[in-house]
Amino acid sequence: MEKIERALISVYDKTDLLDIANVLAQRGVEILSTGGTARHLRDAGIDIVDVSDYTGFSEMLDGRVKTLHPKIHGGLLAEWDNTEHSAQAEAHGVNAIDMVICNLYPFEATIAKPDVTLPEVIENIDIGGPTMIRAAAKNYRHVAALTAPSQYPQIIADLDANDGCLSEERRFELAKAAFAHTAHYDTTIAAYLTDSDSPLIRGGSGVDSDSPLIRGVRGVDEFVDNLTLHFKKERTLRYGENPHQRAAFYRTETTPGPSAAWANQRSGQPLSFNNLLDLEAALEIVKDFKSPACAIIKHNNPCGLATADNLQDAFTNALECDRTSAFGSIVGLNRKVTIQTANTIREAAQAGVKIDAIIAPSYTDKALRALSRVKRRPILEVGSFSAAEPLLQIRNITGGILVQDPDVHELSADALQVATQRAPTETELESLLFAWKACKHVKSNCILLANGTQSVGIGAGQMSRVDAAIIAIRKAGEKAEGSVLASDAYFPFPDGVEIAGEAGISAIIQPGGSVNDEPVIEKADAYGIAMVLTGVRHFRH
Repeated sequence: MEKIERALISVYDKTDLLDIANVLAQRGVEILSTGGTARHLRDAGIDIVDVSDYTGFSEMLDGRVKTLHPKIHGGLLAEWDNTEHSAQAEAHGVNAIDMVICNLYPFEATIAKPDVTLPEVIENIDIGGPTMIRAAAKNYRHVAALTAPSQYPQIIADLDANDGCLSEERRFELAKAAFAHTAHYDTTIAAYLTDSDSPLIRGGSGVDSDSPLIRGVRGVDEFVDNLTLHFKKERTLRYGENPHQRAAFYRTETTPGPSAAWANQRSGQPLSFNNLLDLEAALEIVKDFKSPACAIIKHNNPCGLATADNLQDAFTNALECDRTSAFGSIVGLNRKVTIQTANTIREAAQAGVKIDAIIAPSYTDKALRALSRVKRRPILEVGSFSAAEPLLQIRNITGGILVQDPDVHELSADALQVATQRAPTETELESLLFAWKACKHVKSNCILLANGTQSVGIGAGQMSRVDAAIIAIRKAGEKAEGSVLASDAYFPFPDGVEIAGEAGISAIIQPGGSVNDEPVIEKADAYGIAMVLTGVRHFRH
């Protein structure tokens, strides 16, 4: 056990600071402090010694040098059971500092300020604070390093139970948290500077809150050699994908814009692991469409997707794609939900369609009250869709991660190559472009059928493109006749087109590029199908 006799306190977050400071003062602990923390403690009637008086050296360089002094760091780093350390400390008048209470101004708040400049950012990089924390944590056998108000109650309890002493085990736990605190601080700075798009060239302006640690990972010209990610634990989840799997929810320090992770839950039970995955999928789909859109999600795949002139029609049309699969679904919408849309959703539920969660930009008061009548169903609000730069996508594999640009390729009618004898009509063309955008949100191999801007059959996640086509056509039933077909990748053989022709498909959109393109196109011509090629594929694994 090490007795606490001298403590240095310098904090940004002063939450509950007086609780532990008063306990230390009552035990006769000498308290060193500086700046705003010193004023805060003095105003509360706590005796403190200014660091400048303790060191005999006033702060300098506009406050850049305050605690960087041998009397401070010698007192933090000396191993007092080492005779040489003790002798050197005594020779230089260095006394032990047994506790450091220090937390850092959140760097995220600095770079999130509008029009923040690089000089302002640099000036807000704390040097003394992280140095003190690291010194105390390194010498945990003799020093306790506190970096969060949440630690105070346990430390107060330990001091009361052990006559002002702390165990080495407790100091080791504090050291681990301290290094995590400074590591997050430093990596946030490094990420900002790395991701700031050459702020010196841009006249010194920063990049608001677009650091990869703040907004996830945003698009960059080149992939950095060292990618450091930081996510803060939001809560422990009841379980993961299955009840026997443990799970937790982590998210970025600040919001990257409309997202399931940062949505405001207006009603319903806490979100599950699977809820979060499906809500994210639903939201990302409807964000991709400018017209009123609805996506109905099951197991991360849409079982229905539609755009329309209004939101309630978009919901109704999406639901009609596959009402059976929509049982237990997640609904994503890209407009404010009015009472008309809310009533349409409630009518579907009364007809037996179980909707597990809804996510949308916002809700009218009447709509929210109507949808919240199902007490357990989560209702999430994400705010207006912004034009924020798309984030890089990250996938975990054992021992590594994969990072890629998001699939945001925009396709115009002018970019299409008509491959068949018959070109699509204007009506078919509109439907083909909708189906093409929709199919990129479906797991590969994917075949999606559409009438107008409404999906009517979706074959998702099949190992065979033929099987995906068979499933999509079976789900569409009579609606397959006259519909258009989107394939997320090329047809390797003509058999998929033959199946489409037998079902009465009128037009097909696909990437092309197969060695068998010629017989595939010939098969389309044999059935009078208009086929256009995109030159781009939409695999989604």
